[in-house]
Amino acid sequence: MFSNSSKYAIKAVLFLALHASEKNKVMVKDIANPINVPLAYIAKLLQQLVRENLVSSVRGPKGGFYLSEANLNKSVINIIYVIDGEEKLNSCMLSLKKCHEETPCPLHNVLSASRNNILNKLKNITIKELASDVNEGNSFLPL
Repeated sequence: MFSNSSKYAIKAVLFLALHASEKNKVMVKDIANPINVPLAYIAKLLQQLVRENLVSSVRGPKGGFYLSEANLNKSVINIIYVIDGEEKLNSCMLSLKKCHEETPCPLHNVLSASRNNILNKLKNITIKELASDVNEGNSFLPL
């Protein structure tokens, strides 16, 4: 359901939520290795997220990436929308172009309620809440 790019972007954003702040910015080279994503790839993804105000950054010797309070309060689904686009999340699970409510593919009716449930959960959970779950030990992120 999610592309590798979206998964990498979510891991990077969570890394920033857990390890960076406005006073303690993190450089791309310090993110790539812990989340196991090539440096150039994660740099490109982070720039997309900066352009859409999901991640903050500062250039220069004391620069790097971090999450502002406004960034932390964005819903997780926004990351996926920026990286993959909203259409990908709503596209047919069998990649059939003509699949929709009136002409459903064989999996449409089986999976559509589950997909809608997942999308609603991603719309209603913030980056801050996911990071808090990791900090509290309710989930883990091997960083």
